Amino acid sequence: MPVFENDGRRLYYEVQGDGDPLLCVTGLSADHFAWTLQVPPWSQSFKTIVFDNRDVGQSFRADGPYEVADMAQDTLALVDGLGLERFHLVGMSMGGTIAQEVALAAPERVRTLTLVVTFAWGGRWARDFARLWSRAAAQRTDEEHLDWLLLQSVSQEFYENEQAIEYLRNMLLANPYPQPRDAFIRQLDASSRHDTRDRLGTLEMPLHVIGAERDLLVPPWKSQEIAELVPGAQLTIVPRAPHGVNLERAEEFNALVTDFIAQASAPASAG
Repeated sequence: MPVFENDGRRLYYEVQGDGDPLLCVTGLSADHFAWTLQVPPWSQSFKTIVFDNRDVGQSFRADGPYEVADMAQDTLALVDGLGLERFHLVGMSMGGTIAQEVALAAPERVRTLTLVVTFAWGGRWARDFARLWSRAAAQRTDEEHLDWLLLQSVSQEFYENEQAIEYLRNMLLANPYPQPRDAFIRQLDASSRHDTRDRLGTLEMPLHVIGAERDLLVPPWKSQEIAELVPGAQLTIVPRAPHGVNLERAEEFNALVTDFIAQASAPASAG
């Protein structure tokens, strides 16, 4: 079982494939299984690393509040432990906030940065959203909590497919390492305080911001906001896509990521 110990704090990870390292950071309440539809194709070209953030999956449980920057330090400790000097970085939703902090803390190590359905800040709105969601989540059963997450993550069209939703729901309920509700609330709370607006403009590595047109959790204008804060950033809004763009539009999403990395990594043509 691949586990990295960071000062006694366990981080579970998996590595597949060969080539340049591609580090994938998951979102709120998601463990490494969130990348199930990405790892097989990406590992054909990259050494693809997926892992469980603190407070989810098989990684350690925190004993109190923390910040997104602390989760970024977990991530950097993991890549240090794996001996990765430089790597391509993909972060989705909360994972995108973590990826921003990783890139800001160690810009010389991030070859390319891909930020998916994420945000630079949420302000008072995000803090109140997190407070109210936390209160409601604490009162829901596990199945109701999962159903709410599904409603926020998939499109209306996908949700009409009862067989597909039931399959996905049962698969998630069968997770042998479900996230405790207090851990969910800590992750949500940390995300609500994220703010990199004043620092993102210093990033110089190739950046691709991917938003989803019908995202209910992180609307596409938040992706546009990030792209406007970073000179030279590339912006793609996937039409009709929900927050779970990597699930519903996996083939298209996978190509967006790998094509950008290939283009950004290609040597400049002479003349």
